[in-house]
Amino acid sequence: MDSELLGYGPRGLQSSARDETATERVFQQIRADGETARVDIARDLGISPATVTTITADLMARGLIEETAARTNATVRGRPRVALQLRAQAHVVAGLKLGDKVTTLVLLDFQGRQLAETALRQPLHFADTNTIVQLISKALDQALAQAGLSRADLSAIGIGVPGFVDAQLGLVHWSPILDRRMVPLRALLEDALDCPIAIDNDANLLALAELWFGVGRSIRDFIVVTIEQGVGMGVVIGNQLYQGTRGCGMEFGHMKVQPEGALCRCGQRGCLEAYVADYALLREAEMALPLVPAGSPDRLEKLFGEAKAGNLAAQSIFRRAGKLFGIGLANIVNIFDPELVILSGEQLRYDYLYSREVREMMEMNSLELGHPPVELRLHKWEDQLWAKGAAAFALDRVSRRVLVGGAQNA
Repeated sequence: MDSELLGYGPRGLQSSARDETATERVFQQIRADGETARVDIARDLGISPATVTTITADLMARGLIEETAARTNATVRGRPRVALQLRAQAHVVAGLKLGDKVTTLVLLDFQGRQLAETALRQPLHFADTNTIVQLISKALDQALAQAGLSRADLSAIGIGVPGFVDAQLGLVHWSPILDRRMVPLRALLEDALDCPIAIDNDANLLALAELWFGVGRSIRDFIVVTIEQGVGMGVVIGNQLYQGTRGCGMEFGHMKVQPEGALCRCGQRGCLEAYVADYALLREAEMALPLVPAGSPDRLEKLFGEAKAGNLAAQSIFRRAGKLFGIGLANIVNIFDPELVILSGEQLRYDYLYSREVREMMEMNSLELGHPPVELRLHKWEDQLWAKGAAAFALDRVSRRVLVGGAQNA
């Protein structure tokens, strides 16, 4: 994010899925604009200038916002215009993505500016919670040392976890990085780290990153599909992240595409992920391509190279994955009718998942209503943006806590 553009969060949001107070609406407007004048807040939200003055005075007294000279491109005579912005020092949060190969962490201040980042290349596969705690602690200490801060400066930590996550309960039903199911991860981490924790599915948090920092700031309805070790999805409807009744929805990778089909790592059969994810492609390669040895660390690269070199067996593996992926995209287009579908993730370095054939398969299987096809956009984010989504999740939790509870921690 450009450090000069302090605004973050969706623009033009006038209400949320729940009833918001006037204070929350004013705060969100300041956050989204970066800096804005009281008169502009009153106009944009349709509330009286007197109400805005009262609310912003309270937010300033609590140390959450501050006055600043408004930026202008022209020389204006008379008294300088005063704007409002979030007070950067009010809170610091950490955002962290737990990955099977790399764990990334960023620190953000209350204005959404990045203070530090770190990445630890430690594989996580069926790890116990002690390993998770140690890894997070190491990443936190590295980033805090970069920023000249301590753990006492943190207001919250947001964490993205692959798998089935109940964000409300802080419970991980299943994750490929954990050694057991039904892990009360939030409670365990809060006890170990002595800091408020917010956890969610990592694809949801990547969608939140797009909503707060990316293209989603100006789009009300969009979908993010992630393709890495697994296949994930985050859905934004009306500027709000949709998670389902129990917070465990949007599992695109576990949409069934083949009855009694290939075994998925979730334990069921016929999931889309069981044909598209990297482990699925390599499983087929081990049976069809002895030229791609099972122990090779770059097996997927070798498989892709074989396909590009004309190996028909390798090409058929990618072709089937792309076909099923295109059909899966058509299904979510038919269900949600989004303005935009964003493809993101490590596997996008292989073009079979966004080739012309995939787009044609999506369009062919989408409802024909006389409208232009849904835009399919490739967005190759670095791992840090996943962590920024987790940090945005933490910032949102902190903001709600201090606004609704009237707490002061500045």
